[in-house]
Amino acid sequence: MTAQDTPVRYGYFGPQGTFTQMALASWLDSDEAALAAATPFGTVALALDAVRAGEVDRVMVPIENSVEGGVAATLDALNGGEPLIIQGEVLVPITFVLAAPAGTDRSTIRGVGSHSHAWPQVRGWMAQHLPEASYVPTLSTAAAAEALASTGGDRPPYEAAVCAPMAAEVFGLDVLARDIGDNAAAVTRFVVVSRPGSVPEPTGADKTTVVMFQHDDHPGGLLELLEQFATRGINMTRLESRPTGAAMGSYCFSIDFEGHVSDERVGETLVGLKRVCADVRFLGSYARADRRPVQATPTTTDAAYADARAWLHSLRG
Repeated sequence: MTAQDTPVRYGYFGPQGTFTQMALASWLDSDEAALAAATPFGTVALALDAVRAGEVDRVMVPIENSVEGGVAATLDALNGGEPLIIQGEVLVPITFVLAAPAGTDRSTIRGVGSHSHAWPQVRGWMAQHLPEASYVPTLSTAAAAEALASTGGDRPPYEAAVCAPMAAEVFGLDVLARDIGDNAAAVTRFVVVSRPGSVPEPTGADKTTVVMFQHDDHPGGLLELLEQFATRGINMTRLESRPTGAAMGSYCFSIDFEGHVSDERVGETLVGLKRVCADVRFLGSYARADRRPVQATPTTTDAAYADARAWLHSLRG
């Protein structure tokens, strides 16, 4: 078997039954063999470190939720450590169930386990239907379900789990209530991450992700960074600040914006950011999951930049 024929080794934020596994299944497009061979990791950090170490070639991790915003664990793991590259994204509609071991009566539930990003999305339903139940944080929604299904060791400090329908099925739990999310339109965005190498070819419906680090904190500092996008007609789709850990008040900025690194306006923006930032971490250009084409204004097309560059070249002789 040649290197070209070697199957891509996938991993994902596990265990089995997570929404992340559902996202990977969508990415693999019904390739059951590849999905079955994929390695689950207990945390996002472990999944990304496995890519860095070469244990797997690509991993699927959550990065943003339409209700709770960015996933801090993923953003922080991508902001630091050896650089990685996003190869693509997947959008997964989020549907939660309340699951418990067979025979559990809802009236006996005093604790409910789930992930910290899931709980705020069902808080309203819980307040109405299980007001006496306390929240118990778990590493993932599937981990909450898995612990309930375990037959050995200590029982978890909760009687039910908020998880994906897939997790309830995988771990043989009864579903006590379906569609318990407070927002029926909730969607989570997942990204496929690999080691640095080739960037996906432009499709005309692309997105780029970068992390920007300031030289220092000063008035107008963020505006100086954002002007690099505004003056080139680039639309940002996500902007979040995250602490660098260096000192109190030290933050970096994680940004998604429309366009591909091969676009002239995007290239000029990256040059501008590199000029005014202490550091710029390029995390990839990749096709948008919604495939919505990026529209450039007449003055920011590749042709407009080429004309302007030719004019400057003529002045310089």
